[in-house]
Amino acid sequence: MPKPKGKAKRTVPPLPRRWAGGRWRSVAAGGGLGLAAAAYVGVDYLRHLSPAWHERLRPALWAALALALAARAPFYRRWDAELRAAPRFLAALVFMLAALLCEAISVRFINTVLGLHWHRSTAPLPDTGQWILLALNENLPQPVVDILRARIIALHHYLMLFIMLGFSPLFGCIKGPGLGIGSRYMFTMAVGRLLRTITFVATILPSPRPWCAESRYQIPDYPHPWAQKYYAPYASDPYMIWRLMKEDMPYATLRDYPDEYKPEWGLMSFLVDILRPSTGEGPSWYHLLKKSSGGCSDLLYSGHMFVAVLTAMAWTEAYGGWSSVVIWFLVVHSAQREIRERHHYSADCIIAIYVGMVLWRMTGFLWSAKETNRSRRIAKLDEVHNRLFHAAKDSDIIEVRSLLNEVELAGQEKKAFSQRIIFSFAAAIIVFILLFVLLAFTLTNDG
Repeated sequence: MPKPKGKAKRTVPPLPRRWAGGRWRSVAAGGGLGLAAAAYVGVDYLRHLSPAWHERLRPALWAALALALAARAPFYRRWDAELRAAPRFLAALVFMLAALLCEAISVRFINTVLGLHWHRSTAPLPDTGQWILLALNENLPQPVVDILRARIIALHHYLMLFIMLGFSPLFGCIKGPGLGIGSRYMFTMAVGRLLRTITFVATILPSPRPWCAESRYQIPDYPHPWAQKYYAPYASDPYMIWRLMKEDMPYATLRDYPDEYKPEWGLMSFLVDILRPSTGEGPSWYHLLKKSSGGCSDLLYSGHMFVAVLTAMAWTEAYGGWSSVVIWFLVVHSAQREIRERHHYSADCIIAIYVGMVLWRMTGFLWSAKETNRSRRIAKLDEVHNRLFHAAKDSDIIEVRSLLNEVELAGQEKKAFSQRIIFSFAAAIIVFILLFVLLAFTLTNDG
């Protein structure tokens, strides 16, 4: 008697791959990004210890990083996701550049509006953080003081560390797309810079370095016409301040000051009253903005520390591990150096730290290391819930696995671009970002 035929065996779909602990870092990539970052900072610090070795090793390190990037890019599997993130990335880039332009104009304004005499005669504010560091210099061992004084890391290092983090999805170190975390970084930077601009323009604070303005700017000794009317007459006389409070209207007779220099800048002539140019500072408004640099009035809060905190927050969320702890130690080291070298007051650094933390937490909608496709998976799970229940009741393991695979695939992004478009985009975006990085480093080499 022939045996009854059994059911045909179905192919068992593989279970969806889940990354342990919710992390997107492969085992092979674990720790590699941290070692690359440490190598970059260490080689660059050789400029203080051994300039000759620094000149040899820096080009070699840059070449190694570039070759690794070029070798890995063709095998990256998420270029379609990068392409979808590109419009958001470009919008964030434009927003950041606009915010930086607004900040540069404002820096120039607050440094020139009160005149050079105000910068020379106004004493720095008392800063207890500076007192504490001076006391530590007296009581700590000299090797420890030397470490605190060492210029281990600077602004361009933090920028480079984030750029390395942004490229690391190519190697599976963090969750892609890299343009997604880049969009979040630049958007957060722009928002923070605008908030900073509003803050330091609202109240002008004297610089911790009283000699700064005289050595950097060629501005008149006397104040801007706006300050001549609304500030200078009431700056020091208590009775006049009291009367101004009572009348709530400017009443003082103005002194005679020389006329302001007003060059012809065409469409940008509206900036003349804001930038307050002088005859020896160059022919264009752009030249004035480039010379403004970090300014010579105290800018509340510290822009250097804000960049450092954003880099540390991004690194901690996306990569984690021992390298994140090291970066946070470097952030603290940078903060005490900003205070020690009188680039900022202690309040500037403290405010920059918690503003950077809060803003980064608020912009997770642009990119997050957490699972972003959970809602689609949940919706699919609701759709197959009854089928999954019956399959489990019937002990049909194959059907259970198939349904779970459908749920997992529902959360994955669908490819909608041809290979030619993806490869063209990959080449263009890598070249664009590298050129933009070189330009940024060139324009920020003075801080």
